[in-house]
Amino acid sequence: MDYFELLEKRHSIRSYTSQPVEDEKLHAILQAANRAPSAGNLQAYEIYVVTDPARLQALAWAALDQTFIAQAPAALVFCASPKRSSVRYGRRGTTLYCIQDATIACAFAHLAAAALGLGSVWVGAFDEDGVRRVIGVWEDLRPVAILPVGYSSEKPEITSRRQLSSLVHW
Repeated sequence: MDYFELLEKRHSIRSYTSQPVEDEKLHAILQAANRAPSAGNLQAYEIYVVTDPARLQALAWAALDQTFIAQAPAALVFCASPKRSSVRYGRRGTTLYCIQDATIACAFAHLAAAALGLGSVWVGAFDEDGVRRVIGVWEDLRPVAILPVGYSSEKPEITSRRQLSSLVHW
C-alpha cells in the first residue's frame, strides 16, 4: 500500500481484540517514531511503552476513564522533554518545540501502526500527573499523547473531512 492509500485507510480505533501485538510490530512502530523530524534533531521527547494490564487500566483512569485504553494490549505514552529542548532553544524550546517533537513522533507511530494492520487512536485528554504516576516519571517530562495500539475489533466508517477550499488559504 502506498502512503496515500495508508492515509485513506487509517481510522481512529477505540475497540481492540485480545490478540497481543507482536514484538516485531511494536519495534517497527517505535522505529517509525524515532524517524520523525524534530527541532534541531534533538528528539526532545521520550516514549513509554505500557503493556501490563494493571498499568493499562491505571492509564485509562488517568485518561479520564477512557476504558478502551485498558482494552488495548499496548499503549505508547509520548512525553515532551522541555529540558532537552531548552538547551538549544531556550523558552521557545520549552514551551513549543518539545511538544511539537513529541506530537510528530506520535503521528509517525500512528501511521506506522495502520501500515502494519493495527489500530490506534490519539488520546490527548488526560490528567498529566496521573499519567506521570503510571509511567513513573515526574516534572522533567510532560505527557502529551497516549497511543493505544492493538488489533481492531471494529470497522469504523470513513469520517468526513473539511473541504480543502475551507481549510487551505492562498
